[in-house]
Amino acid sequence: MVKIGNLELGEFPLLLAPMEDVSDPPFRAVCKENGADLMYTEFISSEGLIRDAVKSVQKLDIFEYERPIGIQIFGNEIESMREAASIVEEAGPDMLDINYGCPVNKVACKGAGAGILLDIDKMVRMTAEIVKSVNIPVTVKTRLGWSQDTIRIVEVAERLQDVGIQAISIHARTRQQMYKGEADWSYLNLVKDNPRLHIPVFGNGDIDTPERAKEYREKYNVDGMMIGRASIGYPWIFNEIKHFFATGEKLAGPDLGERIRVTKKHLDFSVEWKGEKQGILEMRRHYTNYFRGMPNFKPFRTQMVTAESYQEVVALLEEVGEVYADYQF
Repeated sequence: MVKIGNLELGEFPLLLAPMEDVSDPPFRAVCKENGADLMYTEFISSEGLIRDAVKSVQKLDIFEYERPIGIQIFGNEIESMREAASIVEEAGPDMLDINYGCPVNKVACKGAGAGILLDIDKMVRMTAEIVKSVNIPVTVKTRLGWSQDTIRIVEVAERLQDVGIQAISIHARTRQQMYKGEADWSYLNLVKDNPRLHIPVFGNGDIDTPERAKEYREKYNVDGMMIGRASIGYPWIFNEIKHFFATGEKLAGPDLGERIRVTKKHLDFSVEWKGEKQGILEMRRHYTNYFRGMPNFKPFRTQMVTAESYQEVVALLEEVGEVYADYQF
């Protein structure tokens, strides 16, 4: 049984990665329905929380059905991160996650996210202060290092454990790699082989099929897996991986009716959460992913991303069901 604090997550939990502009409550709803064991919010700016910025505060929204759920924050100032952690705790999540992995320039080049991997001592000090400031479990998501020649992930995991984190998720790429090249999970074996380490270690990077998930589970000795990009437009991946673990057989993928049902559920929650206008706008980025691979779909996509009312989008989804009724994925 994998545990974070007192939370029991099962034998080999599958986690939904925090993804900017993706991992909002509507998306989390369909991932939870399809087997995600633990989910994290989009990352939230510590400065935004302290200044009560509307966009940052709205990301604190969590719902009972999502539990267990963690809220993730990022920043480069220790005091700001302490204050933000206290604000997060008041929102009532099951845990708080610190983002030490975001590679994008606007975050990393300011010393936040993966940028802090250039200053491990500060990373440890910041983590220690956050752990002391809250009464909920603190977890960390990070990368192997800033670059191939600065990888110190075994040391980092141990030092962060020693100041109180209760789990670590490791994206098995460096910051310099961004999302390119193959993730090198061999470093996760090194982390797990450290006899001093006792917290759960979750692997992240390149888990995009049940077969690869099973291979990596058997090969790299991690306690669970965090899935990000492969879940976008395909929340079914969590249950498909679980089924493959249990039986060695692949579940049949979602048919068109199921894809339309889940897309509509996602849309419904988006409109309910953000209001019709904003909910429709934010849903537009998802249609291509839900219907990826369908021939001649571009005209429908164009209509969906320009539709301005809920009724228009629903009518288009129904039309897709009729036009592609015989299509097999």
